[in-house]
Amino acid sequence: MLRNTPTLLTSKLILGVDPGTNVMGYSIIEVNGSKVKVLEYDALSFKNAPNHAVKLKRIFDNTILLIQKYLPDEMAIEAQFYSNNVQSMLKLGRAQGVAIAAALSRDIPYVEYAPKRIKQSITGNGNASKEQVALMLGQILKLPTDSPKLFDATDALAVAMCHHYQKGINTQAGTKSWKSFITDNPGRVK
Repeated sequence: MLRNTPTLLTSKLILGVDPGTNVMGYSIIEVNGSKVKVLEYDALSFKNAPNHAVKLKRIFDNTILLIQKYLPDEMAIEAQFYSNNVQSMLKLGRAQGVAIAAALSRDIPYVEYAPKRIKQSITGNGNASKEQVALMLGQILKLPTDSPKLFDATDALAVAMCHHYQKGINTQAGTKSWKSFITDNPGRVK
């Protein structure tokens, strides 16, 4: 599979995901230098699925379809947050894991971002409301204000933008090799 890679082209495609078992937000942005173009952002509903297992399969299948359609270079996904409802946390974790598995099955690297970090990167306030995040994204990306989008869609767009603002640096521990560290930091090696 030929992918859009930063070494071949100057642009990069980022898939942003706001996982959920009832509704999954997603976004695709194209980054070209400092310019960002929103290719698509929306939300998929799985509320009519007969059971949890079917919802997970639909999350996996739809993530694969998005990957096949856009061939993203990277995926950014919102990490779980602490909740008093253990069942909700487990279901959300499964949804997140299935979306990650779909990306990994197509060799798409991923990065998780905490909800507070996402909100901080978009609004400057880690405790911002979903409305504030959506409003700020509309201003930053010059999105039409009349198009009704679910907050799951704008949350996914915020995840992708947060990843862009982090310059796509994979913050997962152990993902870089010593060879790449030496190449990136020649002055630090003696």
